[in-house]
Amino acid sequence: MQTNQPGLTSPCYAVIFTSTRTDTDDGYAETAALMLELARSMPGFLGVDSAREEIGLTVSYWESLEAIRAWKEHPKHRAAQEHGRRKWYSSFTTRVCRVERVEMFP
Repeated sequence: MQTNQPGLTSPCYAVIFTSTRTDTDDGYAETAALMLELARSMPGFLGVDSAREEIGLTVSYWESLEAIRAWKEHPKHRAAQEHGRRKWYSSFTTRVCRVERVEMFP
């Protein structure tokens, strides 16, 4: 599991991406690392949590819906999305929600 949101505050927005992978790797890990680096450079990006087992789960956190829209439309992210549809994912779902409260332990 990867987590990168120690300074996360609310309210903010979360993009929840759940996926089922195909058997094809073909640059998946490299592209995922590049997308994380790119997301971190986007205005409004707050952090990410990610885990992959039978189903992959990535939750990215954003300051605004506009920041999410900019990330969705970024040309490199669009190319990765298309590659994912064609090769890496047999299914996926994206959900966007508002985070009202953040509680962390410890």
